[in-house]
Amino acid sequence: MKQDKTRVVIMRAGTSKGIFINEEVLPKDDAERTSRILRIFGSPDIRQIDGLGGAEPLTSKMAIIGKSTREDADVNYTFGQVSYVAPTIDYSGNCGNISAGVGPYAVDEGLVEVTEPYTTVRVHNTNTGKILVETVKVEDGIAVVDGDYAIAGVPGTGQKIEIDFSDTAGSKTGKLLPTGNPVDKMTISEIGEIEFSLVDAANPVIFVRAKDLGLTGIETPSQIDKDERILGILEEIRGNAAIIIGAAKDLDDALKNAPAFPMVAFVSESQDYTAFGSNKKIGEDATDFVSRLMFMQVIHKTYAGTGTICTGAAARIEGTLVNEAMKAKNKGQESILKIGHPSGTITIDVEAHKDDNGWILDKAAINRTARRIMDGFCYTPAGE
Repeated sequence: MKQDKTRVVIMRAGTSKGIFINEEVLPKDDAERTSRILRIFGSPDIRQIDGLGGAEPLTSKMAIIGKSTREDADVNYTFGQVSYVAPTIDYSGNCGNISAGVGPYAVDEGLVEVTEPYTTVRVHNTNTGKILVETVKVEDGIAVVDGDYAIAGVPGTGQKIEIDFSDTAGSKTGKLLPTGNPVDKMTISEIGEIEFSLVDAANPVIFVRAKDLGLTGIETPSQIDKDERILGILEEIRGNAAIIIGAAKDLDDALKNAPAFPMVAFVSESQDYTAFGSNKKIGEDATDFVSRLMFMQVIHKTYAGTGTICTGAAARIEGTLVNEAMKAKNKGQESILKIGHPSGTITIDVEAHKDDNGWILDKAAINRTARRIMDGFCYTPAGE
């Protein structure tokens, strides 16, 4: 059987793993491009046994990189969440963790002019139309991998990559607060009326209180993922948010055609807990508040990069449920916020202020690491 071959790079970026592809090597026809990408991943198949996908949401991600179509950016970057249960690719939002690999990829592939010891890469995320600014350490013309920066959810350490998301307020809706309010109410079939905060920075996220769901806020992913009732409630909340921002016409449409974004998170005040996967003890004083994020209908094992940006922004907006959780123990006084997630903590340098036109996101920067794992050709059946 004759096969097509496509040059790909597999990178671990932040706490995710993705397949990075130069847009020039993909078919120009949309249908052919989708078919090729699905074949590269081995989708749809829950094991992705006939492709390169990792058979879970955090490892079934894609970045398409190409020449910038904007004068204020160096490269274009399109994120795709590749489903393994349906022949679909969700382009409705960005992934902050996969974003961390774009700068190093652009440096190593010769897509940007390199300066040492640091190269600034301006990334146009086509999913949101926003600009990310990445700072990449470079030696001998390539991105440095070794370093002493550690992130929860990734073994060992690596070279720190700073990503500034301050331009991403209103990523999908054009507003940091899509409803105009820090808190609103909705009715959920299983539990009745519930308060929520809907914020849009990097990606839109709807926040609810853990206690309003009958939860503590420090549950592990496995605990929640085994609870069909709670998963159903969280998806209904998420689906309603999709309807509010115009991403879906009803709950079924949200699940079928917008399964990734917006995301939903439940928050609570700081408390002691044991990190998922490592059994490390996370003390109450180590976080400003704790949060659990649902992504692709399961609980994120760590915390999404764009979710971190949005959560940090929400923490700075007076009156949101995240701000409430942070202030429960008089925390969050410094510009650096520490968010407690299932596997540990993630920090964000975030600042916001309010003027006559509403809330303005002044700064939203996170640090990640990334590493090229392999590059070469992926073979797929010709014409598919």
